[in-house]
Amino acid sequence: MENQKQNRAEAPVKVSTLNCIDLSNPDIHQSVSLLKQACLDCGFFYVVNHGISQELMDEVFAQSKNFFHLPLNEKMKVLRNEKHRGYTPVHDELLDPDNQVHGDYKEGYYIGVEVPEDDPEAEKPLCGPNVWPADGVLPGWRQTMEKFHHEALEVGKVVARVIALALDLEVDFFDKAEILGKPFAILRLLYYGGQISDPSKGIYGAGAHSDFGFITLLATDDVMGLQICKDKDAKPQIWEYVAPIKGAFIVNLGDMLERWSNCIFKSTLHRVLGNGQERYSIAYFVEPSHDCLVECLPTCKSEKNPPKFPPIGFRTYLKQRYEDTHAKLSAYNKHLT
Repeated sequence: MENQKQNRAEAPVKVSTLNCIDLSNPDIHQSVSLLKQACLDCGFFYVVNHGISQELMDEVFAQSKNFFHLPLNEKMKVLRNEKHRGYTPVHDELLDPDNQVHGDYKEGYYIGVEVPEDDPEAEKPLCGPNVWPADGVLPGWRQTMEKFHHEALEVGKVVARVIALALDLEVDFFDKAEILGKPFAILRLLYYGGQISDPSKGIYGAGAHSDFGFITLLATDDVMGLQICKDKDAKPQIWEYVAPIKGAFIVNLGDMLERWSNCIFKSTLHRVLGNGQERYSIAYFVEPSHDCLVECLPTCKSEKNPPKFPPIGFRTYLKQRYEDTHAKLSAYNKHLT
């Protein structure tokens, strides 16, 4: 039995070297070149000098910690609804069912674009009002999160322009009304509560997965935990840590951009391993409008390289991906009553 365990043990994990894009660099050609190389190589890169102040970043982390340190019964008052807004408890999400014994050992909190309940847009999947902790419980919490949500979206749009140039599109290709003009953008606070992960036993902070959508901006604290696998088809898979850089965003490409680019740019497997320390991160998912039709980009197809995927409506695609990975809300009925 001991031998079997040793066979399943993973090779020592090194720290990955990723390209770093300086968004304040006036030489756009250099930024495009670095980004293109990163997207072809591993689908992960850093962005710095993105315009969000360190003070606001620090405040979001502080407010996130304030929420996750509340008693569980207080957090369950803002349990996520059917629109995926609000709190997600430990094990709510199962990202790698083939290798995980339980769901992810993390807690989360979803905050989307605010859509009033009486707005016709609120009838669309995953659209509607956000769920907020009572102001008396966490003063200033909502204001901090709304400010960060707004500023992170602007960073996402700047990164999207560099991606457009890297794909030989017009710089404002993704700015169109049906793409990022009315985006579906989700801020997700994440908390790993000190669990020690053990891949040989199927225990992970977050199971191996690639993100669903367009691009993800990730801010982390200084606790190591995020790992990437540059070649998802390799056997055995080789995992590398991504080092946190204070004030930077780690950016990765989602499955939808892989589909959009006809697999020229790849989404990348990643996971989180807990080492016994508390760890906080802030993920910001930049997605197109609900009405966007995702079909092969004009610069990514040719006679020799025809589209590999049929067109698909973004709302159909995203709703299915959320349903595939999250627990049914009925699982919490007992706790809530």
